[in-house]
Amino acid sequence: MKKFLIAIILLSGFLSCQSEKKVDEKPDYLRWVGDIEQNDQIDESDFKICNGDDYILQYFNLGEGPVYGGEKSSLLNTFKSKYKPLSNKDQNGFIRVRFIVNCEGKTGRFRVLQSDYNYQEIEFDERIVTQLVDITKEIENWQILYRSDIPVDYYMYLIFKISEGQLTEILP
Repeated sequence: MKKFLIAIILLSGFLSCQSEKKVDEKPDYLRWVGDIEQNDQIDESDFKICNGDDYILQYFNLGEGPVYGGEKSSLLNTFKSKYKPLSNKDQNGFIRVRFIVNCEGKTGRFRVLQSDYNYQEIEFDERIVTQLVDITKEIENWQILYRSDIPVDYYMYLIFKISEGQLTEILP
Protein backbone atom coordinates (compact mmCIF):
# COMPACT_ATOMS: atom_id res chain seq x y z
CA MET A 1 0.00 0.00 0.00
CA LYS A 2 2.90 2.32 0.85
CA LYS A 3 4.47 1.76 -2.59
CA PHE A 4 1.11 2.47 -4.20
CA LEU A 5 0.77 5.84 -2.39
CA ILE A 6 4.33 6.81 -3.30
CA ALA A 7 3.64 5.94 -6.94
CA ILE A 8 0.44 8.05 -6.98
CA ILE A 9 2.21 11.00 -5.34
CA LEU A 10 5.10 10.84 -7.84
CA LEU A 11 2.72 10.42 -10.78
CA SER A 12 0.52 13.34 -9.73
CA GLY A 13 3.60 15.49 -9.16
CA PHE A 14 4.92 14.58 -12.61
CA LEU A 15 1.59 15.28 -14.32
CA SER A 16 1.16 18.63 -12.59
CA CYS A 17 4.50 19.93 -13.85
CA GLN A 18 4.11 22.50 -16.61
CA SER A 19 6.71 24.33 -18.53
CA GLU A 20 6.81 27.97 -17.57
CA LYS A 21 5.64 30.49 -20.13
CA LYS A 22 6.71 34.08 -19.92
CA VAL A 23 3.86 36.50 -19.29
CA ASP A 24 4.94 38.79 -22.14
CA GLU A 25 5.29 35.94 -24.62
CA LYS A 26 2.94 36.30 -27.60
CA PRO A 27 0.92 33.24 -28.67
CA ASP A 28 1.63 31.62 -32.04
CA TYR A 29 -1.87 32.38 -33.26
CA LEU A 30 -4.13 35.40 -33.61
CA ARG A 31 -7.08 36.12 -31.35
CA TRP A 32 -9.65 35.57 -34.15
CA VAL A 33 -9.41 34.35 -37.73
CA GLY A 34 -8.92 37.43 -39.89
CA ASP A 35 -7.26 39.63 -37.28
CA ILE A 36 -4.81 42.00 -38.93
CA GLU A 37 -1.55 42.51 -37.08
CA GLN A 38 0.55 45.62 -37.59
CA ASN A 39 3.24 45.01 -40.21
CA ASP A 40 5.81 47.81 -40.27
CA GLN A 41 6.95 46.73 -43.75
CA ILE A 42 3.61 47.45 -45.47
CA ASP A 43 1.41 49.46 -43.07
CA GLU A 44 1.36 53.23 -42.72
CA SER A 45 3.25 54.18 -39.57
CA ASP A 46 0.88 57.06 -38.77
CA PHE A 47 -2.25 54.86 -38.63
CA LYS A 48 -3.15 54.18 -35.01
CA ILE A 49 -5.89 52.11 -33.49
CA CYS A 50 -7.51 53.58 -30.41
CA ASN A 51 -8.39 50.71 -28.13
CA GLY A 52 -5.68 48.08 -28.66
CA ASP A 53 -5.53 45.04 -30.95
CA ASP A 54 -7.65 42.93 -28.60
CA TYR A 55 -10.58 45.33 -28.93
CA ILE A 56 -11.00 45.68 -32.70
CA LEU A 57 -14.56 44.61 -33.47
CA GLN A 58 -16.17 43.20 -36.59
CA TYR A 59 -18.57 45.76 -38.06
CA PHE A 60 -21.41 43.26 -37.66
CA ASN A 61 -20.69 42.97 -33.90
CA LEU A 62 -22.14 46.43 -33.59
CA GLY A 63 -25.44 45.62 -35.33
CA GLU A 64 -24.49 47.63 -38.39
CA GLY A 65 -24.09 46.81 -42.05
CA PRO A 66 -21.35 48.50 -44.05
CA VAL A 67 -21.08 52.00 -42.66
CA TYR A 68 -20.00 54.31 -45.42
CA GLY A 69 -21.20 57.90 -45.36
CA GLY A 70 -23.44 58.55 -48.35
CA GLU A 71 -24.65 54.93 -48.48
CA LYS A 72 -23.57 52.24 -50.92
CA SER A 73 -24.60 54.19 -54.02
CA SER A 74 -21.94 56.78 -53.20
CA LEU A 75 -19.37 54.03 -52.77
CA LEU A 76 -20.34 52.47 -56.12
CA ASN A 77 -20.07 55.84 -57.86
CA THR A 78 -16.57 56.33 -56.43
CA PHE A 79 -15.32 53.07 -57.93
CA LYS A 80 -17.25 53.52 -61.19
CA SER A 81 -15.63 56.91 -61.78
CA LYS A 82 -12.09 55.93 -60.74
CA TYR A 83 -11.57 52.29 -61.76
CA LYS A 84 -9.97 51.86 -65.20
CA PRO A 85 -10.84 48.37 -66.47
CA LEU A 86 -8.15 46.11 -67.85
CA SER A 87 -9.76 44.04 -70.58
CA ASN A 88 -8.45 40.52 -70.18
CA LYS A 89 -10.52 37.36 -70.48
CA ASP A 90 -8.28 35.64 -67.88
CA GLN A 91 -9.04 38.14 -65.08
CA ASN A 92 -12.07 36.59 -63.35
CA GLY A 93 -12.93 36.14 -59.70
CA PHE A 94 -13.05 38.04 -56.44
CA ILE A 95 -10.66 40.48 -54.80
CA ARG A 96 -11.29 41.12 -51.12
CA VAL A 97 -9.76 44.17 -49.48
CA ARG A 98 -9.95 43.98 -45.68
CA PHE A 99 -8.90 46.82 -43.39
CA ILE A 100 -9.46 48.54 -40.07
CA VAL A 101 -11.49 51.70 -39.49
CA ASN A 102 -10.28 53.33 -36.29
CA CYS A 103 -12.27 55.35 -33.75
CA GLU A 104 -11.61 58.51 -35.78
CA GLY A 105 -13.00 57.05 -39.02
CA LYS A 106 -9.53 56.67 -40.56
CA THR A 107 -8.43 53.47 -42.31
CA GLY A 108 -5.31 51.35 -42.29
CA ARG A 109 -3.77 47.85 -42.28
CA PHE A 110 -5.08 46.93 -45.74
CA ARG A 111 -4.88 43.25 -46.73
CA VAL A 112 -5.87 41.58 -50.00
CA LEU A 113 -7.20 38.11 -50.77
CA GLN A 114 -7.71 36.98 -54.36
CA SER A 115 -9.71 34.00 -55.61
CA ASP A 116 -11.44 32.60 -58.64
CA TYR A 117 -15.21 32.06 -58.70
CA ASN A 118 -14.71 28.70 -56.93
CA TYR A 119 -12.82 30.47 -54.11
CA GLN A 120 -9.49 28.94 -55.11
CA GLU A 121 -6.56 31.29 -54.56
CA ILE A 122 -5.30 33.03 -57.71
CA GLU A 123 -3.34 36.17 -58.50
CA PHE A 124 -4.91 38.94 -60.53
CA ASP A 125 -2.98 41.34 -62.69
CA GLU A 126 -1.26 43.71 -60.26
CA ARG A 127 -2.69 46.73 -62.11
CA ILE A 128 -6.23 45.65 -61.14
CA VAL A 129 -5.39 44.94 -57.50
CA THR A 130 -3.41 48.17 -57.07
CA GLN A 131 -6.25 50.28 -58.45
CA LEU A 132 -8.83 48.72 -56.14
CA VAL A 133 -6.63 49.06 -53.05
CA ASP A 134 -5.67 52.65 -53.90
CA ILE A 135 -9.29 53.70 -54.46
CA THR A 136 -10.31 51.99 -51.21
CA LYS A 137 -7.54 53.85 -49.34
CA GLU A 138 -8.81 57.18 -50.73
CA ILE A 139 -12.29 56.73 -49.24
CA GLU A 140 -12.71 59.04 -46.27
CA ASN A 141 -16.37 58.65 -45.40
CA TRP A 142 -16.26 55.65 -43.07
CA GLN A 143 -18.53 56.27 -40.13
CA ILE A 144 -17.33 56.19 -36.57
CA LEU A 145 -19.07 53.42 -34.65
CA TYR A 146 -19.77 53.42 -30.93
CA ARG A 147 -20.26 50.81 -28.25
CA SER A 148 -21.69 52.18 -24.99
CA ASP A 149 -21.07 55.72 -26.27
CA ILE A 150 -17.34 54.99 -26.75
CA PRO A 151 -15.90 55.18 -30.30
CA VAL A 152 -14.41 51.84 -31.36
CA ASP A 153 -12.04 50.41 -33.95
CA TYR A 154 -13.60 47.89 -36.33
CA TYR A 155 -12.76 45.65 -39.28
CA MET A 156 -14.31 46.35 -42.66
CA TYR A 157 -13.99 44.73 -46.06
CA LEU A 158 -15.03 45.19 -49.65
CA ILE A 159 -15.26 42.35 -52.13
CA PHE A 160 -14.89 43.20 -55.80
CA LYS A 161 -16.26 40.83 -58.43
CA ILE A 162 -14.11 40.98 -61.55
CA SER A 163 -15.23 39.56 -64.92
CA GLU A 164 -12.76 39.73 -67.81
CA GLY A 165 -10.99 42.61 -66.06
CA GLN A 166 -14.21 44.60 -65.57
CA LEU A 167 -15.47 45.54 -62.12
CA THR A 168 -18.99 44.09 -62.14
CA GLU A 169 -20.06 44.12 -58.48
CA ILE A 170 -19.03 45.38 -55.06
CA LEU A 171 -20.05 43.46 -51.94
CA PRO A 172 -21.30 43.69 -49.23
